Amino acid sequence: MLHRRWFPDHLEGSLVVLRRHSRENLRDFMRWYQDPEVARLTRYQDGPMRPDEIERFFSMRALGTESLAMGIHVRDTNRLIGSCAFSQLDGDNGSALFHITIGERDAWGHGYGGESTRLMVDHAFGSLGLHRVALSVFAFNERALRAYARVGFVTEGRSREAIWRDGRWWDEIHMSVLEPEWRARRWQERAAADGRAEPAVSAPGHDGNGSGRTPVASETASPRRGG
Repeated sequence: MLHRRWFPDHLEGSLVVLRRHSRENLRDFMRWYQDPEVARLTRYQDGPMRPDEIERFFSMRALGTESLAMGIHVRDTNRLIGSCAFSQLDGDNGSALFHITIGERDAWGHGYGGESTRLMVDHAFGSLGLHRVALSVFAFNERALRAYARVGFVTEGRSREAIWRDGRWWDEIHMSVLEPEWRARRWQERAAADGRAEPAVSAPGHDGNGSGRTPVASETASPRRGG
């Protein structure tokens, strides 16, 4: 069980505020994870989750103490649009796995997922003292790959032809960001803001096999992925 110090009260950005989930959020999870397009982007299985699967997933991931899960709220309206989380938090080795889903389709493409990812990564390194944050993303989710690269994640490997989707095999891409990389990037951003350096350049997101999980919808809700 995770110590309570892992859990912030909230994380606030210019576009979103991340807050701990409440039981009332289950109804939103039910809608998100029964959406065929969200399922396509997040699940190994072909098709949406059943209600009982969603309820178990919500209890374990969103309300459970074995992961650090936060609801993504639009700052101006407080509307809940998605969820992000760290799982497999390992204080001894300073590592965690990151997951994110923007479940409301009309919220895709507005920068909410990218800022949520940045807030969580900043919390991981700046507050929790972690060394490594990792994630996995399906190779057809190009928008997710670009969003992760902008935050500083780099491709470190792939599971070849791990998923059959849209009539073909796709790789699963494994990405990570390390604390020294994050620290250097933060310095570069501050220096650029002060006019002392050029803006940081996003790391390449992937290579090969067609492109390879969020518009942003990338919280895997699959038993195979530990969801």
